[in-house]
Amino acid sequence: MRNFTTKLLTILLINLFLFSPCCSQPATPPASPPNDAANPPTDLPRAAIIDQLCVLQPNQAFLNQLTQELEDYGFEVDLYQGDEITVDLYRNLPDLDYKLIIFRAHSGLLSGQGEVVNKTSLFTNEPYSETKHIKEQLSDQLARARIDKNHPYVFSIRDKFITQSMKGEFNNTVIIMMGCSCLHIEDLARAFIDQGASAYLAWDATVDLGYVDKATPYLMEQLCANNLTVKKAVSNTMNTIGPDPLYGARLKYFPPQSGDKTLEELLNLQGAAS
Repeated sequence: MRNFTTKLLTILLINLFLFSPCCSQPATPPASPPNDAANPPTDLPRAAIIDQLCVLQPNQAFLNQLTQELEDYGFEVDLYQGDEITVDLYRNLPDLDYKLIIFRAHSGLLSGQGEVVNKTSLFTNEPYSETKHIKEQLSDQLARARIDKNHPYVFSIRDKFITQSMKGEFNNTVIIMMGCSCLHIEDLARAFIDQGASAYLAWDATVDLGYVDKATPYLMEQLCANNLTVKKAVSNTMNTIGPDPLYGARLKYFPPQSGDKTLEELLNLQGAAS
């Protein structure tokens, strides 16, 4: 009987050790990158790559090249992909203290019904629902959007969301938009600048992803490795890579006075340009 009791206690102790909640680390929310012994805090400026397109059109070579360029410059780089790209991730971006954010994401001049309008929408990967984010939907901060009729609707953010629902302010953050028509009009650009960004670079029309995956690393090389001003980096990119061969989209920047600054100068500005 004593042997049986001893064995039973041993089994119970083993099960308690294996299945105790204290033995497993909780999942880290996508809007709060881990900060533990394996990821100690550093004094390095932080950059984020938001790869909303990875589910449909992954490009690991692009991510590797871009990450290497940013790390060589001195950035600590966080990558967000797939289901991490939600409304709440966008909401929390200012509080995460990134100095540079690159959006590899769908965008366009779309309304909630799919017709073309004079408002730029930036896609998330969060499935659209009429019963979520009701306040933001009713105030035209969010819209439903989809790539085409073969894909489901997702939430997309608009300029009002940036200025009215984002938490905190950007700390002279440089914004790089890889999506379509993000500087066809200036609504998103002005919203990011009003929210504390120092510069906003984007294409003025529809872009092919293969093209922009090639042009963006070249642009970042001009800004990071070559330490050129925004104006010169954009000019070199357009002269060397050229406009989008399919749609004619050209790379532009906002506000105009940011063109005379290098990346280092933009990151250290005392006040956002207006």
